[in-house]
Amino acid sequence: MEHELFFDGNTKGISWTIKTGESKVKQKREHTEMYVDRVTDEQSKYIALHVGIFWGIGTFHIKNGDTVNVMLDLKSMYNHLANNSKSLDDFIEARTDFINQLIAQRKLDIHYYQIDSKKNLAPSLLSIG
Repeated sequence: MEHELFFDGNTKGISWTIKTGESKVKQKREHTEMYVDRVTDEQSKYIALHVGIFWGIGTFHIKNGDTVNVMLDLKSMYNHLANNSKSLDDFIEARTDFINQLIAQRKLDIHYYQIDSKKNLAPSLLSIG
């Protein structure tokens, strides 16, 4: 099965949308106290990507061996993930390790795509109370 994963994050919370065909599931979460106002927007996006994949697996939306097209609206994330380059941010490196562990454990076929932020289906969830 093939999915598109959209996600976003800010200093207060994270959101993600998994699109499979015409179906969409959307989720949002507030950051735990240890992260609220202590992570950057970029760090928060890595949390959202990690949690979005983890949640998708846990709710059986994403299954072992599925293809996941990760939609990235931040050029620095695209450069880091698509090119498998190192980040100078230790927090981002740790999240990337967790993401890569999930990918390997579940044998996911991951493809990274850079998109315009206007095409991201997840940010609007963060503004909903």
